[in-house]
Amino acid sequence: MQFFGGSSLTSVAPEVSPAPAAPPGTGTGANAQVLYVFNRNGVCLLYREWHRPLRTLDPTQDHKLMFGLLFSLRSFTAKIDPTTAEKGNLGVPLLPGQGCSFYSFKTNTYKLNFMESPSGIKLILITHPRTGDQRDSLKHIYNLYVEYVVKNPLYAPGTPIKCELFNKHLDQYVRTLI
Repeated sequence: MQFFGGSSLTSVAPEVSPAPAAPPGTGTGANAQVLYVFNRNGVCLLYREWHRPLRTLDPTQDHKLMFGLLFSLRSFTAKIDPTTAEKGNLGVPLLPGQGCSFYSFKTNTYKLNFMESPSGIKLILITHPRTGDQRDSLKHIYNLYVEYVVKNPLYAPGTPIKCELFNKHLDQYVRTLI
C-alpha cells in the first residue's frame, strides 16, 4: 500500500514506488546534507547526516531547535493564512493537514524542505540552496519509512529508528538526489 503516489493493491509483495528521477548529469547526492524524522510529539526518530560541513550544537539541542522551528513556522503560516477567517492563537498546536502549510524555505547557505504525513510524522531534508522542489523526494522517503520501519514487526513506534534495511535504501536513494 502506498500512502503517497498511488496504491499497489494488485501486488502481493509490498513495493516502494519508484524514486523520482534525478535530472541528468549529477547523481552524486552531494546536495542532500541532513535528514530529520520527528513523530507528532517532537521526538526525533531519525537523524542522518551526509554532507554537513559544520556541527555547532550537540545533537539533543539541535533536535529541539529544529522541532521548535517547525512548530513555530507551522503556527505562523496558519496564523497569516489569507484564505481562512478563523485564526487560532499563535503557538497552539495544529493537527496534521490543518491550516496553511509550508514546504520549504531557503537561506543563502541551505534549503529546508518539509513534509508532514497524515499520521503526524515530520520529515525535514536539508539541501543545498539551489536544489529544486523536494516534495516528491520526501514522499518517497516517507514510503521507504512505511515499508521498512512501520511494517517491521520488531519496531516499537515512538522509538529511534535502527532498521538497517531502511538505512540502506535511504542511503541508496539519497545518492540519486542532485
